[in-house]
Amino acid sequence: MALAEQNHPLLRAGAAQVDAARAAMVTAKAYPNPESALMAGRQTFRVPGNVSGLNTNLTFSQPLELGPLRPARSALAERGRESSEFNLAYTRLAVLSGVRRAFFQVLRKQSEIAIQAENVRLVEEFRQRTKVRVDVGEAGRLELIRADSEVATARAAASAARLQYVSFLAQLRGAVGTTLDGSVTPEAALDAAAALRPLEEVRAEALDRHPLLALTRSEVRRAEARLAFEVAQRRPQPSIRAEMDRPPDTPTYRFGVAIPLPLWNKREGPIAEAEAQLRQTRALAESRRVEILAALESAYGRYEVSTQQLAAFEQGLLREAEEGLRAAETAYRLGERGILDVLDAQRVLRTVRLDFLNAQFDRQAALVDLDELRGVELRK
Repeated sequence: MALAEQNHPLLRAGAAQVDAARAAMVTAKAYPNPESALMAGRQTFRVPGNVSGLNTNLTFSQPLELGPLRPARSALAERGRESSEFNLAYTRLAVLSGVRRAFFQVLRKQSEIAIQAENVRLVEEFRQRTKVRVDVGEAGRLELIRADSEVATARAAASAARLQYVSFLAQLRGAVGTTLDGSVTPEAALDAAAALRPLEEVRAEALDRHPLLALTRSEVRRAEARLAFEVAQRRPQPSIRAEMDRPPDTPTYRFGVAIPLPLWNKREGPIAEAEAQLRQTRALAESRRVEILAALESAYGRYEVSTQQLAAFEQGLLREAEEGLRAAETAYRLGERGILDVLDAQRVLRTVRLDFLNAQFDRQAALVDLDELRGVELRK
């Protein structure tokens, strides 16, 4: 998680977006530059009494921003900065949560590889004992064939788990967003079981803290600020003008005000577009709210169900499966059971162990989702 926070390109892009939004605030607060123009030329008269010589014309114009235009533009830039910061917080939460998911998926596959390796050891030992019984004539060759088939199946499952481990390890490298040493082996313990607060409290916490919901609320305010800015631009903004006309004989000075006349373009289009964008943003904000709450309820339910499953395993399912295998092997050695009973008991034990493992990591995955949906600060 530390590597991801330091090196992930999405976080660098989000930080650059925040810097750009802050620069946009500087732009919004800047005053318009004046405009100056100089024109020069020579006038020549053929009529006696008129003066020939250099004729210069100097003009100066300063646009004014009156009314709500500057405050509206500054408010729009401020809302953009606010949205970019919330977007960076959401990106950071998503990146770090993705690292946690990928990390625990790698741990899941490590544990599954250990279970499959143990299963291979068990079936190989049983296959050796079966071979001895076949060699001494206590069992038929069909039993050895069945044992060989079970060994091949167990080895194939172990190989598949190792292939999946390689894939999940590559996904972890992608989630971190930087190059990891190929010899790195993730190590961690699963989070301890926690008593969840009532769903209503968790829902209220998510609505208050989740950065995506804060981002959507900020986007609504930004759309409102854009509408206010478009409406403010409808008001004509005057410009102060000064002009000096200096012919060879007598200079002329003029001062005035220029006001654009909104006769043809009254900004109906941009205002209507901003209104439609505001409605769209509000609808998307409500959609995100519904999605977050639905995902929260799903993660909450998965956490409770996986906790119940773990309790069932810990209360006796694992022990019963192990005892069932020992009983089947003992009965097989005594000739009371066939090889199929032993193989079935081995499969049951392997399945129970894998189910127990999956329940452990399903609860961990649900906890990761709950932390993300509640907007928990993953690193301080």
